Amino acid sequence: MPLSALTKIFQRPAYVLLVLLVGGGTFAFATWLPNLSLIVEIMGHPDATLAQKIELPLSLLGSITTNFSTLSATYTILISILFGVYITLLVYFLRNRITLVRESGVATGTLGIVSGLLGVGCAACGSLILTSVLSLVGASGVLAFLPLRGAEFGILGVLLLSWSTYVIAKHIVGPLVCKA
Repeated sequence: MPLSALTKIFQRPAYVLLVLLVGGGTFAFATWLPNLSLIVEIMGHPDATLAQKIELPLSLLGSITTNFSTLSATYTILISILFGVYITLLVYFLRNRITLVRESGVATGTLGIVSGLLGVGCAACGSLILTSVLSLVGASGVLAFLPLRGAEFGILGVLLLSWSTYVIAKHIVGPLVCKA
């Protein structure tokens, strides 16, 4: 990945904040997803104190060590970081070169994000989103035949996000002329 693009962008505090917010939000979403109904119930419960409503979601961030296998925790963390970096690079790129967006690798990044989201899941329930969506059409049994039980989608998400981050960073430091 062209490190000069990352150095150039992350010298600005606003972009560092953006990567932290997007990456942190993605991580929180991934770790809260298996317990979403519990979070919603506690947040809406009139007897729960404000402290309890704040403490529960924060404590559930630690479920990455208990509810996720080592593999799924690793790719969940990597997807969160890569997603934050990718979105930050994309924002920078779009602000500076809006006319070249068609050649930026945005489609690959989008595929990486979607694939990564499909692979999010814990050790107990596997690929949570993919299983939920596919079960609507009776295809969740297919995951049983995959060697990693759906973790392939998380790994694919990491690979696609890595590639798209590399491509967009390359475009950021690349010349403003076409490759004719």
